[in-house]
Amino acid sequence: MHSRRNALLIMMREGIEESVKGLGLAAVGVLLVVGQAFGQGGGGLVGNQAVGGISVDADGIVRNLDPQVLETLAVKRREALAGQPLGSDGRHDLQKVSLRRILDAVELAKTNGSELPADVLTLGGLERIEYLFVDTDGHDLVLAGPGDTAIIDAGGNLVAATSGRPLLLLEDLIVSLRAIDAARMGGGMQCSIDPSPEGLARLQAVLRQAGANRNPQQTFQAMEKAVGPQQISVDGVPADSHFAQVLVAADYHLKRIGMGLEPSGIKSLPSYLSMVPATVGSKMLPRFWLEARYEPIARDPDELTWKLAGRQMVCLTESDLLAREGLKRGGGRPDAVAARWCEQMTSNYENLAKVQPVFAELSNCVDLAVVAALIEGRQLAERAGLDLSPLLDATRLPLPSYAVPSQVPTVAHGLKRGSRWVVSASGGVQFQPWAFVEEVVEDEEIAAQHKLALADRPDTGFYWD
Repeated sequence: MHSRRNALLIMMREGIEESVKGLGLAAVGVLLVVGQAFGQGGGGLVGNQAVGGISVDADGIVRNLDPQVLETLAVKRREALAGQPLGSDGRHDLQKVSLRRILDAVELAKTNGSELPADVLTLGGLERIEYLFVDTDGHDLVLAGPGDTAIIDAGGNLVAATSGRPLLLLEDLIVSLRAIDAARMGGGMQCSIDPSPEGLARLQAVLRQAGANRNPQQTFQAMEKAVGPQQISVDGVPADSHFAQVLVAADYHLKRIGMGLEPSGIKSLPSYLSMVPATVGSKMLPRFWLEARYEPIARDPDELTWKLAGRQMVCLTESDLLAREGLKRGGGRPDAVAARWCEQMTSNYENLAKVQPVFAELSNCVDLAVVAALIEGRQLAERAGLDLSPLLDATRLPLPSYAVPSQVPTVAHGLKRGSRWVVSASGGVQFQPWAFVEEVVEDEEIAAQHKLALADRPDTGFYWD
């Protein structure tokens, strides 16, 4: 489960300042399909290769988006949104969204060759999912949670007007529904960025010679050249999907914060590098990754109301060992500093998500995947009498395709930390949606929410307060 975790952090004893400008992820980008329905001309995206503040070139290499590019993207997205329905008229604590009426909107757009409205693409402005209601009389599944009007922020992100939180995307829900069966057998949904075995072998030779080289910049360049491009792998969702790009962006952003290549923006969350004491041992390789946890999902006695609560993204660590034969996962001694940094990352995650939206987008994707597992695992669409096949059939409803991220350049970064080398492989994102569906508790009190939610449904429109 915890194999293949990312990217090299290199610290050396020489007292120098950061000298290598690494690949950055300044702010999460947001998919906005305008001008085309799904399946029409590849999606008609505005800045469709700008997710998570990154772009991916034709060779699959991940690059940083310049802040000026993000500003331009924000302007273009605001222009594209002009005159579009933008979700709820202000914030609502429990906005409801009908999947049946979403399906109707998608089918109508496909039939007419017209645009999908922005509020359909953002699920009516939902910020997260707290309830899933099964409507057997109306043959519907209803998602419910906080909702708001959509706006474009300074970084070009499509966010809730009040909280500034990225909104849920219909595209990510569709990907979750299509991928959820394979995720059950394939170990969940995950991403990692890994140095190659050949690169690690070359790094070994550089490390053995590093003591004779008095020029730290030359040493860093030699390390970067030795390791070479690191390989990105995505499992459980299509690598060319928006969902996958969110995983990659969050993974790499985690690495950059740990490396100290960019500040977290949270005073109580320094970099791992800054926490390493001068007495650190040689060749310590802490590895960091993010996993999701939930409180047990609650259901009413009739299994018509399902409540998601207590979702938390948790940072975990394990020490690796750079041995002659390559990287040994979990082969190093425990790293107390890495454990403390993970604790701080976990406790600050929600605040971090407000500063760096990619982490909120990751939480959104996790929620949608868990909802997909509920729908599939408990056969809720069949229970409601709702046919989801128009969303599930990729030939009938192609999704926009993104350039597949395949490589990330290695960045060497050094600060004075005692007299020994420290090499760290850090990063990763993984979660298994099916694990949360297996732990369910009965709660009679939530049944009342079902009646209230459906009683307020209007005759037209697909979302309501």
